[in-house]
Amino acid sequence: MKRLFAFVLLAAIGAAGEEADLAVVQKIAGSVGFYTLDGKLVGEVKVGTHPHEAVLSVDKRLLYVTDNGILWMTEKGEGGNTISIVDVKTRKKAGVIDLGSNRRPHGIDLDPETGRLVATTENPSGLVLVDPVARRVVRKYDVKGEAPHMVLLGPGARIAYVSNTNTGTLAAVNLETGEARTIPTGARPQGCVFSRDKKTIYVTNSEANTISRIDAGSFQVTGTIVTGKWPCRLAVTPNGKNLVYALQNGEAVGFADLAAMKEVKQVPLGGKLVSLTLSSDGRYAYSSAQEQDKISVISLAERKVVRVIETPKGSGPDPVIPLR
Repeated sequence: MKRLFAFVLLAAIGAAGEEADLAVVQKIAGSVGFYTLDGKLVGEVKVGTHPHEAVLSVDKRLLYVTDNGILWMTEKGEGGNTISIVDVKTRKKAGVIDLGSNRRPHGIDLDPETGRLVATTENPSGLVLVDPVARRVVRKYDVKGEAPHMVLLGPGARIAYVSNTNTGTLAAVNLETGEARTIPTGARPQGCVFSRDKKTIYVTNSEANTISRIDAGSFQVTGTIVTGKWPCRLAVTPNGKNLVYALQNGEAVGFADLAAMKEVKQVPLGGKLVSLTLSSDGRYAYSSAQEQDKISVISLAERKVVRVIETPKGSGPDPVIPLR
């Protein structure tokens, strides 16, 4: 018995001391899982109910996680009103930011200069500016739309771009003046990303099965890419020539040629994909199938799956956050 106890204790110490390469928001389990690149789970931290998105602090010491409280954004319910703070090194919950009456936080981004956060809220629809040091809401903004989903900060963090899912628009919110202007994109916009030169924004329109190209200067739609079924999250490849995106209902990852404005390939994965992020070196894409508890690792150069990370049953993985 003593030998068994000693073995279990040593195994626990070994796992605790093992460095993690990836943080995974586990939406169904209400936790953040820490994994090595080969898929080994080395730690878990409980956060709020049904967390959706997360962002790292500039020094990569802290992970800020939106505790939405509702599994699918189409479901009704009051939802949660917190952002959990997770210490990456110790793999422990370091605190909570109370958002007060601003409930169901979803998308989140961070200003690298000030360290402040912006987060969308679905109940009521809006955007909040948050001071993570003081752990309080600094300001609330009207996004001129319903069910704001993801948020993307522009250069200098002057403008926050918000996808209003239920109203089919992208809002540009001036964080200094509070002024917001909107542009129609397509049905149910979700993910958004900048081109490498920050002059163009690409927005997935999940129900329209398209991606809109928007000129960030004139705030006009300048083109449309027809995609597979239900594009939701996306990224620009390091060379700036392609988009890679998760096709939720298509159960695949798609690739589009930006010069041709055309989808050129789909990589079938199986399962409804809910996320798409790139590795720190830009060589791989991570895409999670929430209901299958698996994360596919796709080589961008080869455009094929090179690894599958199996997460614990019932964890419900969503975004993968590279830690280094």
